[in-house]
Amino acid sequence: MTGTGRGGRGAGAAEESASPSPSSYIDTSKPHPARMYDWWLGGKDNYPVDEEMGRQLVAMDPRIPGIARANRAFMQRATRWLAASGVRQFLDIGSGIPTEPNLHQIAQGAAPDARVVYCDNDPIVLAHAEALLRSTPQGATEYIQADVREPAAILEQARKTLDFSRPVALSLIALLHFVPDEHGPYDLVDRLMSALPPGSWLMLSHGTGEFTPDRARAAGDLYESRALDLALRDRVDVLRFFDGLDLAAPGVTTVDAWQPERGERVPVAGEGPVPIYGGVARKG
Repeated sequence: MTGTGRGGRGAGAAEESASPSPSSYIDTSKPHPARMYDWWLGGKDNYPVDEEMGRQLVAMDPRIPGIARANRAFMQRATRWLAASGVRQFLDIGSGIPTEPNLHQIAQGAAPDARVVYCDNDPIVLAHAEALLRSTPQGATEYIQADVREPAAILEQARKTLDFSRPVALSLIALLHFVPDEHGPYDLVDRLMSALPPGSWLMLSHGTGEFTPDRARAAGDLYESRALDLALRDRVDVLRFFDGLDLAAPGVTTVDAWQPERGERVPVAGEGPVPIYGGVARKG
């Protein structure tokens, strides 16, 4: 995983490599959100337990695969916009299983010297980290196995690749609706953003149940039955994550409505708004 002519981890990347540890056991008896997301996107890095729950959720709302693609397209547009705005460092927490184009491919396509650190808590993502470490020679990519509930550990490891004296874009895509209020999601975002210098950015998307409350309750019951957390939030609650930051136009909107002119806008078949909010905001 060292830097090579075809990319590798890029010039100047940290020497440590992502390597399995005793905690890297993949539990195939319980669904995992990253693997269900992979199944909805047509990937193959999932297990029968993930497909089973994924199908149950699609039965509740057939639009879910399209919603997942629309969320992915938002990430790509927002990353492209940030790179065009001069951002050269990205910390992507909850990166999920690699699905091309990945964030570093978008960022380094616009700015070859961009540096990207990925972070996820699912060992299967670690198993595919090589795909996330194929940096341009001018830039760098690195992977951290950690949970968003461990901000100090994430920041400590991210500093090996990112320069925290320069702006960093913190990416939290479709992650925080898996962090219930009792785990302090707002405090977690504040702790992460507080460690980043002025001029840094928050790029966030978050599921909501306010458009289809009955479906949202049914989905919540299903997650609870599988011992999984789901904390869908209304727009006013999603806006709280951006407190003290300057929102870029058009503010917090459904992900398909966020600057659609900057890239592919994925149509979602079916009635009603796309139930994921997204926004990008700058730290002054």
